[in-house]
Amino acid sequence: MALARLGQSLARRLHRPLYVPPPPLPPPLTDYHAAFIRSFAPTHTGACLRGFASLTHNSSSVIGHKLGGPSPVHIVKVLNLVVDLDHNRQMSTATASKAPVGARKVGLKVVMMSPGFVYEPYSPRERIPFWKRWFTLSGWRRTKEDIILEMKNAYAVSRLRKKTGYTKKQFYDQALNIYKEVNTLMAHGDTSALRKILTERMHSTMKNEIKRRQSKWSSVHWELVEPAVSIRTLRARMIGLDKNDLDKAFIQLTLEFVTKQKFEAYNSKGAVVSGDKSKEVLVKDIWVFERSLFHPGAYWRVCGRITL
Repeated sequence: MALARLGQSLARRLHRPLYVPPPPLPPPLTDYHAAFIRSFAPTHTGACLRGFASLTHNSSSVIGHKLGGPSPVHIVKVLNLVVDLDHNRQMSTATASKAPVGARKVGLKVVMMSPGFVYEPYSPRERIPFWKRWFTLSGWRRTKEDIILEMKNAYAVSRLRKKTGYTKKQFYDQALNIYKEVNTLMAHGDTSALRKILTERMHSTMKNEIKRRQSKWSSVHWELVEPAVSIRTLRARMIGLDKNDLDKAFIQLTLEFVTKQKFEAYNSKGAVVSGDKSKEVLVKDIWVFERSLFHPGAYWRVCGRITL
């Protein structure tokens, strides 16, 4: 009897339909990545004498990582995700020629990504007297901080020189050309051409500023009087993405431009409403330039402006 009941039980189990639960859906990677990117965009404020491209600039267009903001660990995780996504695009481009017969070949353009923030934005250091620096405890702490800041600058420049053959004169010439081109395109309202020399976040900021300016002025005239009065490097920083691979990083250089410019704005009837193009105005701007050390064919782009 026991054997008969066992046989009937097995028969019923064999005839029962098998149910396989559907696999869980993967999380929306794009939305998750975008949410983290938006999460670490604190701002800082200030005011200084600025050029035309900074006339409508406010504190929201410079993004800086501060101590009270998100954890740097989260930022590195997001940047690693950006690198992985970009690496996948490059792999897809490389394997596009090996598509099966009948498949549609679509060339994917490799886009140079940006961290989307200015790391340790520059701010001027308060001068302290000689006796306080060397004969007080606070002076010793300040001296230590200054040495660390200079070591960061030197390390970033040394990595840049090793990977790209960087020279100050060549970079200054290139940076001045970018500075002139950005201001000229801003005056013409050419947002498409601006996309090539600005990071994604900076392009969005400039695009909004052009819209606000066009609602106030119909057209503008801008001219740079060359050569520049002075150009100097205020800060150099490296944003590492992988502690085991120092070449997987971004370099950000903060430059101060002191130039003479001519500016004039017109209304819809062509009448002058602001400025005077017959006069030269001395202008000081602080811009942040960024480039990748690991993307082939990488070039410098503007990633931020700093007001003091």
